[in-house]
Amino acid sequence: MAKSVQAIRGMHDIVPMQTPLWQHFEKTVIDILSRYGYQEIRMPLVEKTELFKRSIGEVTDIVEKEMYTFDDRNGDSLSLRPEGTASCVRAGLEHGLLYNQIQRLWYTGPMFRHERPQKGRYRQFFQTGVEAFGMAGAEIEAELILICARIWNELGLQDIQLQVNTLGSSEERSQYREQLQVYLRAHQDQLDEDSLRRLETNPLRILDTKNPAMQELVANAPKLQAALGEDSREHFERLLELLELNGVDYVVNDRLVRGLDYYSHTVFEWVTESLGAQGTVCAGGRYDGLVEQLGGKPTSACGFAMGHERLIALMEEQQSAVASQPIHAYIVCQNAEAEMMAMQIAEGLRTTRPDCHVMVNCGGGSLKAQFKRADKSGAEVALVIGEQEVRDAMITVKYLRSVTEQQTIPVSELATLMGTI
Repeated sequence: MAKSVQAIRGMHDIVPMQTPLWQHFEKTVIDILSRYGYQEIRMPLVEKTELFKRSIGEVTDIVEKEMYTFDDRNGDSLSLRPEGTASCVRAGLEHGLLYNQIQRLWYTGPMFRHERPQKGRYRQFFQTGVEAFGMAGAEIEAELILICARIWNELGLQDIQLQVNTLGSSEERSQYREQLQVYLRAHQDQLDEDSLRRLETNPLRILDTKNPAMQELVANAPKLQAALGEDSREHFERLLELLELNGVDYVVNDRLVRGLDYYSHTVFEWVTESLGAQGTVCAGGRYDGLVEQLGGKPTSACGFAMGHERLIALMEEQQSAVASQPIHAYIVCQNAEAEMMAMQIAEGLRTTRPDCHVMVNCGGGSLKAQFKRADKSGAEVALVIGEQEVRDAMITVKYLRSVTEQQTIPVSELATLMGTI
């Protein structure tokens, strides 16, 4: 026998026992976003590689090492999307949604990165992204953070800490970058391989190193806050005031950075210690320079992205059990005529009682086998159709989860009875 084909490494199936938790998570997130006035946008899984080179940067690990990139039959270089923000901005520009407008948008779906798979990190992973355009103040940043806090609360998640920082304006960050490079060059012999590679292209990312041997060096580096002007300080203080006013706890982490030039002002992450090394479950910030970088007019923009796998793992860790949708009735059929009648009855119930979940036995089988299937389905009742029921337009109701005596009723009364189950 030939060996069966397996899923690609780092790309996993979500089987029926797991999907109720995913559906609960997704429904909760979408419901909350709609309550804040955000609208869904859907973008392709595949984009021109140029889009990510221009947004993420050609010398980043994502573009150089992690993207799934290929040439199509026309010779165009295409990539599976590694993140959603660039695609959202591209779509906004292409459809005239951004210039001189305020937009609150969200999207959800799979992203792709060729990383080393481990718990909480996969090569196909699911994200929900939320992007807000046309609003320059700290209020919209606070709103994004409040959305996250509400999602954690309504999902019953605990032990997720908010870390925030400010990067100031692009000019302030540029000046700081030069100061940081001077400091790091003076200690170049202490930099690891990744940091040496980032020293000229992305020095702010060195501040976020996890290498224990570099912690003291990073701790003594110049502070970005010292380079901030009055306007940037007021912007950040306004954000913190709004968070405190709305009861959101936070920690200011001055090593929380973004290395790309289009980021400015607020950056934030929600982190947990419950998932080991993959502790960041959501990250966001302001990226006012990206729309212009991708060919649009200067536009205020900020947003966040949350990883489904990590948050669902946290739900499982914290025992957030979610039951699958119940089956109310399973229809057992004695013969071919009964099967015909069963399909009609089931469709009638689904029309008159949309809240009633009905499963019809398909594939034949003895009555004993069908009752076993009915029991396994979790149905409250088995609706039995035999020769007599077909002749008399009746149906027998057998209760599977209670000691209630079975009864035979006219089919016309079934919808009313199901309303009591």
